[in-house]
Amino acid sequence: MAYVIGVDVGGTFTDAVLDDDAGTIVAAKAPSTPVDYSQGVMDALAGLAEQLGEPVGRMLAGTHHIAHGTTSSLNALVTGNVPPVGFLTTVGHRDSIFIMNVEGRYLGSSPDELQNVLGQGKNHGLIPKRHALEVVERIDRDGQVVVPLDEDSVRTAVAGLLAEGIRSIAVSLLWSFKNPVHERRIRELIHEADPDVFVALSSEVSPRIREFARNATTIMSSQIGPGLRDYLGVLEGRLRAQGLAGPLLVMQSNGGAIAASAAPSAAISTVGSVLTGGVVGAVSLGRQLSHRNIITTDVGGTTFLVGLIVDGEPVRASTTIINHHPVNVPTLEVHAIGSGGGAIAWIDAGGNLQVGPRSAQSVPGPACYDTGGTEPTNTDANLVLGILPESGLLGGRKALNVEAAQRAIRDRIAGPLGLSVEDAAAAIWAIQNAQTGDLLRKTVVEAGHDPRSFVLYAFGGAGPAYCASYAAEVGVREVVVPLGPVASAFSAYGLASSDVVLAAELSDPGPMPFDPVRAQENFALLEEQVRSALDRQGLSFERIECVRSLDLRYTAQLAEVSVEVPNGVLDATTVADTVAAFEKRYAELYGEGTGFSAAGIQAITFRVRGTGVLPFSPTLPKLADAAGPDPSAALRSTRKVCLDARVGYVETPIYDYRALKAGHVITGPAVIEVPTTTVVVPPGMTGEVDNLGNLTIDTQRRP
Repeated sequence: MAYVIGVDVGGTFTDAVLDDDAGTIVAAKAPSTPVDYSQGVMDALAGLAEQLGEPVGRMLAGTHHIAHGTTSSLNALVTGNVPPVGFLTTVGHRDSIFIMNVEGRYLGSSPDELQNVLGQGKNHGLIPKRHALEVVERIDRDGQVVVPLDEDSVRTAVAGLLAEGIRSIAVSLLWSFKNPVHERRIRELIHEADPDVFVALSSEVSPRIREFARNATTIMSSQIGPGLRDYLGVLEGRLRAQGLAGPLLVMQSNGGAIAASAAPSAAISTVGSVLTGGVVGAVSLGRQLSHRNIITTDVGGTTFLVGLIVDGEPVRASTTIINHHPVNVPTLEVHAIGSGGGAIAWIDAGGNLQVGPRSAQSVPGPACYDTGGTEPTNTDANLVLGILPESGLLGGRKALNVEAAQRAIRDRIAGPLGLSVEDAAAAIWAIQNAQTGDLLRKTVVEAGHDPRSFVLYAFGGAGPAYCASYAAEVGVREVVVPLGPVASAFSAYGLASSDVVLAAELSDPGPMPFDPVRAQENFALLEEQVRSALDRQGLSFERIECVRSLDLRYTAQLAEVSVEVPNGVLDATTVADTVAAFEKRYAELYGEGTGFSAAGIQAITFRVRGTGVLPFSPTLPKLADAAGPDPSAALRSTRKVCLDARVGYVETPIYDYRALKAGHVITGPAVIEVPTTTVVVPPGMTGEVDNLGNLTIDTQRRP
C-alpha cells in the first residue's frame, strides 16, 4: 500500500504525517530551518522513516505523493522580504497602484486604526514608482482592441527594468481579463529579451474586474513566484535524490493542492497554504465524528488561527488582505493573530502588558529553549506555571531551561511591573486566553453564528494548553483535541487528507437577470480550463467534482457576495433561484432588511472550483477500550500548576497520554502530556478519551 505524506512547514516547527490508507498513521516533528526550510522538511521525513523502521529512501520510493504547506510565501509578503519586481500596465494607469482606490488607507486595519483617521496613510506601496512603467495599448470593456500594442514601447520598458536588475515582472493591462492577447504578447517580448525572467500575467493570475486589486494580486504573485520556484526546486531535487517517485504537491489557500511544478506560476494561490491544512483535517475528522459545525483553532509557535466549518463545508472567501492590499485569491476563510506559543510578552509605552504579535519563532526561540532567546514568551510562561514539564518537549528531546524562562520574565515583565515572576507568568497566560477568545468571538459571532451550536477543535503544539479556556470564553461547551497519532501535527494530517483543488474565474459584469446562454458559456469555458489543468497535475483521480459560483452585488455597491449556481443547463428558474440565494446570504451577512433590490442586482465574477478526488481518505485508527472511566493507570505524577492567579499553584495530576484508553475520564484540574503537545483540563471541567484517541473536553463547569 502506497504512503501519502503531509508536511506542514511552520515558523517554529515542521510537522509531517504519513498515512497508508490501511490504518497506519505516524507523525513526526522537527524544528523549522529558516535559512533553508527544505532541511527541516527532510528532518521531519527522517522522523517518519524512523518510526516506520525503514530507510528514508525506501519510504519515499513507496510514497504516492507528498502534500506540502508552507508559510514562506506569506511570511515573505508580510515582512517585505521580497526581491524588487517590475510592473507594466496600460499607458495612463500606472498610478492606480499608488492611489490604491482609497482602500489602501483602511484595508486590514484594526478598529482603533480605523478611528484614527489622521494616522492613516499610503506609505505601504508595493513597488517604487521607477519600477512601474506604462506601455501603449488599449482594450475596451467588451474585449475589443482599440489601440494595438506598441511593441517598441514594451521593449523600451523591459530594457529599462532589466537594466535596474529586475528579474521578475508583473503585467496587468486594462480589461485584459476580457482579452489577454496583449498581455501574452508582452510575455513573449520579455522572454525574447531574457528567457529567464519570471513573468506574471493578470489575465492568468487574477482575471477579475477592479483594477487596483488585480494589479496588487499580480504584483504580489511576481514577488513570491521566483522564491517559491527556487525553494520548491531545491526541495524536489532533494526528495528525488532520496528516492521520491510520486509528485510533490503544494497546498493552496482554497484548501486543495497543486503540482509543485505549476505552483510558482500561481504563486499567490499558495499564500495561505499552511493556514488551511487544519481546516481540511477538521472536515475529514468531522465526518468521522459526525460533527458538521466546527470552529477550528490552531495555536502553533507563531500564530493563532481560526477557521469555520458550517454544515460540513469550510467557509470560503474570494478575497483576502495582505499588508493593506486586496488580494484576489479564492481561499478558505482563516483568521490569524500573532499569538502562538512563541509570542513575545512585552510592556508598551503606557506600562501595559502585551503578548504578541512578534514571535521568537524557532530562531532564537523562547528563552527556555536556551538557544539565544532572551525575551519572555507564552511558552516560557507555561513552563513557569508548571503547565509544561521541566523534562522538556518532544518526549524530552527538546530540553527546557526553567531558570532561563524565569530570568526572562523577571527582567522584562515582573521587575518593571513590580510583580513576582509567578504572577507575571499568570498574567501572560490570562492575556493569551483573552485575546484568543476575542478572535474567536470576532470570527464566529460577527459572521452571524452562535458559538453554542458549534464544536471547537483545538490543535497545534500550543493549542491544547489553552483551548478549554478560550472555548468557555465564547460559550462553546464541547472541545475536541485531536490526539492519537496526529496530535500537534494535525495540520499536516489535513494536508495528507487534501485533494487537488483548482479554480478558474472570469469577470463578466452584467445586470440580473443574466442571459442564461451567456452564463452557460462562461461556466463551460471555466470548467474546461479547470479540467484541463487537473489533467496536467500528473495524478489519477477517482473522480472530478466541479462547483459553480457567482459573485453578485447590489448596483452601485462594492460588497460582493458569492453564491453557488447549480450544475447543468441554466434557465430562468435557475437565474431566479440565484438571485434569491444572493439576497438571503446578503441578509445573513449584513442584517435583515439591509438589501435594496430596487437598486438592481449585478452579476460580476463567474467561478468554477474543480476537485480532483484522490484515492486516499486518511482515518484515525481505533484506540483500545478502557476497562472503566478511572484513568489512574495513566497517572504519571503530580506537580504544582497555576491555571488561575486568584487560586495560585495547585498540586495537579499529570497523565501520560500513551497510557490512556478509550473511555477514560479525566477531571480537572489536570495536565495530559503527549509527546508533541500538552493538554490542560481546567478545574471544574472533564475530558473523555474517545475511540479514536481524541480528548473531548466538556467546558461546562460543575458546581
